[in-house]
Amino acid sequence: MIKLFDTARGQVVPFEPGPVVTIYTCGITPYDATHLGHAAVYLGYDVLQRRLRDLGHETRCVRNVTDVDDSILAKARELNVHYLDLAAAETARFDDDMEALGVLVSWSEPRATSAIADIRGFIGMVLDNGYAYEAGGAVYFEVGKWPQFGEISGYDRETMLALAAERGGNPDDPHKRDPLDFVLWQPSADGEPAWDSLWGAGRPGWHIECSALALRELGTTIDLHGGGADLIFPHHECEAAQSMAATGEPFVRHWMHQAMVRMDGEKMSKSLGNLVFVSDLRKEYDPRAIRLGIVANHYRTAWEWNDDIMPEAADRLLRWLDAGDGEGAIEEVRAALDNDLDTPAAVAAIDAAAYRGQGVSAAALLLGVDLSAGSVTLNPPSAKDPS
Repeated sequence: MIKLFDTARGQVVPFEPGPVVTIYTCGITPYDATHLGHAAVYLGYDVLQRRLRDLGHETRCVRNVTDVDDSILAKARELNVHYLDLAAAETARFDDDMEALGVLVSWSEPRATSAIADIRGFIGMVLDNGYAYEAGGAVYFEVGKWPQFGEISGYDRETMLALAAERGGNPDDPHKRDPLDFVLWQPSADGEPAWDSLWGAGRPGWHIECSALALRELGTTIDLHGGGADLIFPHHECEAAQSMAATGEPFVRHWMHQAMVRMDGEKMSKSLGNLVFVSDLRKEYDPRAIRLGIVANHYRTAWEWNDDIMPEAADRLLRWLDAGDGEGAIEEVRAALDNDLDTPAAVAAIDAAAYRGQGVSAAALLLGVDLSAGSVTLNPPSAKDPS
């Protein structure tokens, strides 16, 4: 049995899905290259899927592409390109990085712009059920009518207001009945894409896109959902409220979130500009070493990027390759992954088996490191090598 920390319950609990496991992980807003924060999120879900498949489950993981929102529209204006051209180019770059890192292909990778009809229908359901209102040409979800609001994050009102202001929630919007109310549909500004709707021409809010895509791709209730920890509020809190308000059914059975990768004491993010790009690391290191540098950290613990990580990961990859084929440490790795996806313990078990001279290819593959792919490429001098 796999046990995983559930964000909403605040503890490690058994994760007991059926034969087919439905997973939704929030994907990228494609206006820049893939950084290590992105990679950490998707590698965490990748390792989980590999263990679930090892146990005999089929996994259906949906990873959306947010190809219309404030961030991508602003970047497209800055570059003087069409926002969909920008999205297509950056999505292709992201997919190339994910393939290089050995991430399993998503069961579905839908774009937000593919779901406008679904989004309009979804908003209609929320309105019909009495949980939304129209004001100022927009449609808002009314959190005062949803007593469960805040149960996923566990945050108090003051914290939610602060995070809403920081993360695009616009609590000062004068059309809102409550500063925590959030947009389902909004009028488009001049030069922005707009679609017709019963509430006027406009575009969807951020949160509604994932709700509509999850419902369309996976049905009303998902086994596991998550993304980076910075999405817990407001994105996932809002997504859950509107989804259950629309369908009347539970939305997510288990919430899983990836801790932040930090650099210079701050979370690694596009807005701060303190980024390490996967594409840049790939110029120097075998992608399997990049993967090892990430999975050596537990998904639920924030960690700091430093210059020693990649040389150490490259050395580790060489040791595992030298150990050769075999099933050394396979049961230890399975046990570690079943214990809240403890990848650091799994890495340590493989290190020990390789040191004993046991082949570790099967155990490494559970972490997504394919030792059969051949010798190391672009292997720089070891950090321990004085040359």
